Amino acid sequence: MDKNEFTLEPYRLHESRVIRDAIHGYITFEYLPIWQLIATTEVQRLRRIKQLGGTYMVFPSAEHSRFTHCLGVYETVRKMCALDAIDKHLNDYDKLTVMCAGLLHDIGHGPFSHTFEGAFHTNHEEMTRRMILEDSEVHRVLSSVHEDLPLDVANVIAHKASKPMIVQMVSSQLDADRMDYLLRDSYFAGVTYGEFDRSRILRTLRIKDDRIVFKYSGVQAIEDYILARYHMYYQVYFHPTARSYEHVFQLIAKRLTVLHEQGYHFQTHIQYLLPFISGEEMSVAEYEALDENVIYYYIGEMQNEADPILSDLCQRFINRHLFKYESINDASEIEEYRKKTIEKGLDPDYYVVDDQAIQVPYKHYGVGKHTGEIEILMEDGTISTLSDTSHIVNAILHSKPKIDRKVFFVRNSNWRKETDE
Repeated sequence: MDKNEFTLEPYRLHESRVIRDAIHGYITFEYLPIWQLIATTEVQRLRRIKQLGGTYMVFPSAEHSRFTHCLGVYETVRKMCALDAIDKHLNDYDKLTVMCAGLLHDIGHGPFSHTFEGAFHTNHEEMTRRMILEDSEVHRVLSSVHEDLPLDVANVIAHKASKPMIVQMVSSQLDADRMDYLLRDSYFAGVTYGEFDRSRILRTLRIKDDRIVFKYSGVQAIEDYILARYHMYYQVYFHPTARSYEHVFQLIAKRLTVLHEQGYHFQTHIQYLLPFISGEEMSVAEYEALDENVIYYYIGEMQNEADPILSDLCQRFINRHLFKYESINDASEIEEYRKKTIEKGLDPDYYVVDDQAIQVPYKHYGVGKHTGEIEILMEDGTISTLSDTSHIVNAILHSKPKIDRKVFFVRNSNWRKETDE
C-alpha cells in the first residue's frame, strides 16, 4: 500500500478508550494498533521498570514506571498531531508512525533505567530498535498494519525519519519525551522544580520548512521549560543520595562480572544475569526476561553469598546502607579516601567512587542538516534561534557547564564528621 494513500479510518476503534493519568487527566486511544501495542509483553514489561532508577531512595513517592511515562509521551505526541499547525503537514501514515514511536521509544530500558546502562554497558535506544525490528509482539503488531511500519518507527527513534519534524516531536531540545518526564517526575517526586506551561508551548508551535518552530510569543514559556530542566537535574536527578544508591548497584554488577570471569561458584542461580555479565551478544528475549523484580530477587539472595564484597554490597543495596559522600575539587583528593579505605581493610576499587555530574541545560541537538537549536518564528516572519532571542538562554548556552564532583566512600565513625543526606 502506498503510504500517502494509507488511512487510519479502518483502524479507528468503535469507541475510544481512555486511561486515567496523574499528568494528562485522560490518555486517549482512538486506533486499534496503538491499543494492541499496549498489550504487548515489551510494553507491559515497562510496568516493572522504574522511571527514575534510585531516585525513590530520596523521594519515596517517585516510584512511577517507564510504562506511565511512555503513555504520557504518546499522549503528548497525539495532542501534537491534532494541532492545526501539524495536522496539515502529516498524512495518516506519518501520524501513526510518530504516535507509535512516542509510545515505544523507551521499551529497551533495563531495570533502574539509565543506571542499568552504566552497570552493564547496554544502550536502551539500540535495544528499543531491536525490539521493534526483530521477532517480537511489537514487531508483529506494527507489521500487520504495514510492512514498512517497524522500520519507519525505528528510524524515528534513531533520528533518521525523512521529515525532520517527526523526529523533533519525539527527540529534540523541546519534545514530547522531555515535556512528559519533567512534569511527571516533578509531580511524583513531590517538587515543583519541573513545572512549566506545556499548553502554552504547544499553542505557539508552528511548522516552517518541514521542521518545528515556535512563535515569539511563546519564548517566556520555553525559558521556563529550560530552567525547569536545569533545576530538576540538580535537585532531583543528580541528588547525591540517589547517585550513591546507583553506584552501589553498579558496583554489584562490577563484582558479579569479575567473579564470573574468575570462575567463582555462585550459590545463587543467576540464570537471567548471565547474558549481561558474560559479555556475549544477547537475544531480545534474554534482555526482556530481566526486570526489577528479578534484580531485587537476585540481590536479596546474594546477600548470603560467600564472597564478602558481593554479600556486603547486596546488603547495602537492599537495606539502604549507602555510601557517604563529600565534595571534592579534583581527582588528586581521591587518593586520601583510598588510603583510609585500605586501612579499614576494604578494597577501594569497590568502596571508593569518584563521581562527576555534568549537566548542560541547553545545547545544540542536531536533526538532519540543522543544528537542533529551538527555532523562533519572529513577528516579521523570519526565523531566529532561541539563544539569539532569549537573553536567559543565550547566557546558559555560553556559560561553562556546571560540574558537581563528589567522592563516595564508606565512612568510619572516627574519620571525619558525618554528612547529612
